[in-house]
Amino acid sequence: MSGAHARHAAGPRKASPSTRQGSGADLATEITASLVVFLVALPLCIGVAVASGVPAELGIISGVIGGLVVGAVRGSTLQVSGPAAGLAALVAQTVAERGVAVLGVIVLFSGLLQMVLGLVRLGRMFQAISLAVVQGMLAGIGLPLMFSQVYPMSDAKAPGKPLANMSGVPGLVADTAADPQALIAAGLGVVTIVLGFLWKKAPGPVKKIPAALVAVGIGMAVAALPGVHVKTLRVGSLADSVTVPGPEQFAGLADAGIITAILTFTVIASAESLFTAAAVDRMHTGPRTLYNAELIAQGAGNTIAGLLGALPITAVVARSSANVQAGAKTRLSRTLHGLWLLAFALLLPQVLALIPISVLAGVLVHSGWKLFAPEEFPKMWRQDRGEFAVMTLTTVVIVATALLEGVLVGLAAGVVLAALRMSQAVVRHHVEDDTAKVVVAGNATFLRLPRLIDALEQAAASGRPRIRLDLLGVTHLDHACRTQIDEFVAQQRGAGLRVELLMPDATGPAAGGPSPGTEPVAAPAAESAPVPGPTAEWFYLDTQPVPSMPEARPPLR
Repeated sequence: MSGAHARHAAGPRKASPSTRQGSGADLATEITASLVVFLVALPLCIGVAVASGVPAELGIISGVIGGLVVGAVRGSTLQVSGPAAGLAALVAQTVAERGVAVLGVIVLFSGLLQMVLGLVRLGRMFQAISLAVVQGMLAGIGLPLMFSQVYPMSDAKAPGKPLANMSGVPGLVADTAADPQALIAAGLGVVTIVLGFLWKKAPGPVKKIPAALVAVGIGMAVAALPGVHVKTLRVGSLADSVTVPGPEQFAGLADAGIITAILTFTVIASAESLFTAAAVDRMHTGPRTLYNAELIAQGAGNTIAGLLGALPITAVVARSSANVQAGAKTRLSRTLHGLWLLAFALLLPQVLALIPISVLAGVLVHSGWKLFAPEEFPKMWRQDRGEFAVMTLTTVVIVATALLEGVLVGLAAGVVLAALRMSQAVVRHHVEDDTAKVVVAGNATFLRLPRLIDALEQAAASGRPRIRLDLLGVTHLDHACRTQIDEFVAQQRGAGLRVELLMPDATGPAAGGPSPGTEPVAAPAAESAPVPGPTAEWFYLDTQPVPSMPEARPPLR
């Protein structure tokens, strides 16, 4: 039982005077934490929207919903939700192919499906996904995100597909070097990335200021200088940016592509949120996440976001870790951060129009690098090379094709790896005198069937008059292997050979079974049972006498 669970099990305790006196300080801490989260979330909300190919206002709306709706619902105490960089590439592709209005329908039904999954208590199902697949998925999201944002970081337009973005980087570098304004924009992006890596090493309380906010401030100052003409945000009214899906968009539900997109968004958003919840739980000692309740909360947020035509919502590690590090203890801080986002967008929209796009792109390149996490690959190689192969395969397939295909391939590879490891069967074949022996131990499944067939064929080809199949060490025998053995026994007996089959379920001390290391022999004739002949299937035993009780005697055929 964890410490948190133990505290709950002990029952409620009365608040001490010092606790009651500290309630004001606790409220101040929650408000301070909410402001810190707001400062982290603001550039990320805008940057994700720009990377997704939608107006910046939609990112802010999703951030507000993530705070005021998801943040207020019981599930995870300190996890903060909003538009996520991990879905930016998928959203951009969807918007380019189907439009922003259809995006609202997809997000809406993804939210409804998330709530259904939470209500039927499937929230913990996502914890059963292999960690290698999860890390491969995140890397497969992060790598294309970085290359897609290198272009707006230089005030250029990305070609589109991940592989095209990667192959076009040398040309982008040449074009940027020839354009002074593009060099300024790229310089701001590089400064933003460097700050993202180094700002945490800043001395004293300075490092508590979010690095992204510092980068935004620097970018706004440089963009205001005479002679600097870098691209900045175009910000309008929140209300005007809302696109409520209509009958035409809902009619698209008959399209198989829309249904596929809904399932893809649901799986990825749910997995990312619940994986983040597990990571955030490791950052603090407070109440643990209620996974089904959190999935319902995420679904409620996405349902409202879809009705407003906004971006999909997931839990976000950057905001959540900032919330924990700021000392938050309750849901109040994450809820208030949504209120600050709303107030800023309504009262100071003109400030947003001063932010260079290249700075926001730099923020997302840094986020993409953290998602890619290259240090995890050698770490996984050292820990488990099979899982490393699954992780790498997932990443490569996502980059080469699409997110859903990569995740499905990764899950399939993970299942195959697990099945192979569960099928640790040892199959040995050797000849002693007039007997060809095949010994099988471990988990005999269809994955080991080729090895088993090979051993059986060698035994049949040995030319010995007797074949002994020793399966006493088998812990699991699946249908495919059992069928193969039965067919082999029937064929060899039909050819006149004596086949002895030793199975674990008919032996043991209770049945007078063989002891480890002993040689099974035919039951003695003195026990009122006939001596096993050439067609007998069960052969035992060691020096122990066979029990005289008929019901205790091993079955003879």
